[in-house]
Amino acid sequence: MSKELFWLTLTVAMTGLIWVPYILDRIMVRGLMPTLANPSQTDQRQSAWALRMMAAHTNAVENLVVFAPLALVAQALNIHTATTAFACALYFWSRLAHLVVYTAGIPVARTLSFAGGWLACAILVLAIFKLI
Repeated sequence: MSKELFWLTLTVAMTGLIWVPYILDRIMVRGLMPTLANPSQTDQRQSAWALRMMAAHTNAVENLVVFAPLALVAQALNIHTATTAFACALYFWSRLAHLVVYTAGIPVARTLSFAGGWLACAILVLAIFKLI
């Protein structure tokens, strides 16, 4: 497995698991049966950190739609350089940091970690077009 696919796989796995903590919070706040019931417009209770984690999860999914195809295009074109491996690792760690600081409610760090993920995607684009 290439380093790019390794980091992509870790990123997809992380993104696929982000929902677990905020659903556990929902069970604690609302109770098991209300959580398992159909969504209610009247019962939207959730801890503040869980609401932020839900927003971070939505953002992670939205950005995965950009990162994953870039990593897969690099793989398909057999582009495996130290730069592309770095970009994919940067993306993973930036998104993990984004999740943590967004959930914790740290605004400046949230923006910087988001920018790290964006930079990783920009590096992949440049590598695919052989500009770096």
